[in-house]
Amino acid sequence: MQDSSKILMLRQSSLFKHLNETEIAQLARHSNLKRIKKNQFIYHNQQEIQYVYVIEKGSIKCGMETSSGKILIKHIHYDQEVFGENVFAGIKRNDFAQAMQDSVLLVIPASLFRSSISKNAEFAAEIMQLIITRLNHVEERMHNFVFKKAKERIYNFIVTSGRARGIKIGLDECLINHGMSHKEIAYLTDTSRQTVARVLGELKRDNLIHFSPRKPSKILIRSMEW
Repeated sequence: MQDSSKILMLRQSSLFKHLNETEIAQLARHSNLKRIKKNQFIYHNQQEIQYVYVIEKGSIKCGMETSSGKILIKHIHYDQEVFGENVFAGIKRNDFAQAMQDSVLLVIPASLFRSSISKNAEFAAEIMQLIITRLNHVEERMHNFVFKKAKERIYNFIVTSGRARGIKIGLDECLINHGMSHKEIAYLTDTSRQTVARVLGELKRDNLIHFSPRKPSKILIRSMEW
């Protein structure tokens, strides 16, 4: 990929809006494009922090594995989003990143990313705000786990997905293609695969959503006024 294309890609991500042309050009010059296959890991827990990633196309899940082997998905990232941005957490990763579908990533050296942060206060503030927002999201997940029932957590997942990435149809309906298995939704909602299947079936019977058994990852939300 030519530098001009990488510059355009960086500009499409709002995270880099405070960098000037010289700073953007430097990031583009030293970054590389990488194609990732579905289910391929981008990095593992305890791996040395070497890069920060921008998604040109695809979806990436970031999560943690407990000592008992349970998986906790912290975030799902999509086009133009950045992940692996917390280069201040030490020299090793405390999570993993895995492709949910074939993806294309812009790979930025972590040392250059740190340098850009140290030289641009507005960019540094933007990165810190992103890290805080994502930490707050995890804290909210913990709150929901304690105070909300499983069915409500799955409701929230569907509605949040619709608001973030859904396609509006008519006045109130919204179509989403979350691309996740029931097991992956369970990881995100802190439930079980069986519970996800049961709740989705109940929502469909109540005519709150509709999906085809052949393509269960595509869900039509009947009303966004939940």
